[in-house]
Amino acid sequence: MKILVVSGIWPPDVGGPASHAPEVAAFLRGRGHSVEVVITADAQPAPEDYAIHWVRRSLPPGVRHADSVRQIAARALRADVIYTTGMFGRSSLGALATHTPFVVKLTADPAYERARRWGLWRGSLEDFQRQPNALTLPLRLLRDADARRAAHVVTPSSYLHELALGWRVAANHATVLPNPAPPLPELRPRDELRAELGFEGPTLVFAGRLTAQKSLELAIEAARRAGIALVIAGDGPDRAALEQLGYARFLGPVPRSRVLELFAAADAGILSSSWENFPHTVVETLAVGTPVIATRTGGVAEVVRHEHNGLIVEPGDVNVLTAAVERFFGDAELSASLRANAAPSVASYAAESVYGRLEQILLSAARL
Repeated sequence: MKILVVSGIWPPDVGGPASHAPEVAAFLRGRGHSVEVVITADAQPAPEDYAIHWVRRSLPPGVRHADSVRQIAARALRADVIYTTGMFGRSSLGALATHTPFVVKLTADPAYERARRWGLWRGSLEDFQRQPNALTLPLRLLRDADARRAAHVVTPSSYLHELALGWRVAANHATVLPNPAPPLPELRPRDELRAELGFEGPTLVFAGRLTAQKSLELAIEAARRAGIALVIAGDGPDRAALEQLGYARFLGPVPRSRVLELFAAADAGILSSSWENFPHTVVETLAVGTPVIATRTGGVAEVVRHEHNGLIVEPGDVNVLTAAVERFFGDAELSASLRANAAPSVASYAAESVYGRLEQILLSAARL
């Protein structure tokens, strides 16, 4: 099978698709399939044993989008199937132009993301589904058409699966496929990692894209109120504004192996998002044996189980987030129990099983 993988972000970027797309490409190559990749990037990516075609992000938006469609269509001509984890609309256009089937890995509602980014909507993701308005209608119509045109839609959470069905995606063309637990390197002892990273006391860690979605100002304020150190790895449009708040320690973008070390060294991961799907970083944090304090958004509560492997609070309230942080660090018995349950709670998310199911979906879409 010849597969074109499309992703809007790629290492050294930090974020779910930046981890997922290279893993999928490597897995499929290992299974004997031919793989090419189209991405957007700030600079030429590191070489892999498959071709990576990149579009420069510094191009003006219209030019960048047109070049992305051109690159996708050019490679789709010799592909059996397209697998897109980003650039949803551009992948749909490239597939339409070449009559190539495409499979979508949804990480969010693309219409909602654009509406928020363009200032057309300020409410919740749930209200966005229920309360259409004239300003967002074109975005919704495009999203629905692209989703229904896909040969298959993969969602990492039941929450997003239900949203996709609401866009009139056929139930037999939609599958819940959770984000896999990462293949773990041999991690050094936790005390050694903490010493190297400068973790001198109780420490929370966040890693990911620094965007409005993550509401990191709440995590910073909760850590400040609780008197707990907060370390933030990653980059994004909100970084400068967040750094101006003070208190948190910012590391910038770091390699994925280092992210896993950060999670392993932390006392807990923190996720203060206002909206989410099913973050890769939550699975990664739990996989290395570290509990998560998170907001009840999207599919997060499908993997972080309250008082089992982490603590769940309602989003948007710094007081309840602070209380959860204080409870975690103030109750040694609770934190020890959550830590003991963390890694076993994602043991069933083995990459071989998850990506094996994805391979079958791609084969079916390609009709091979």
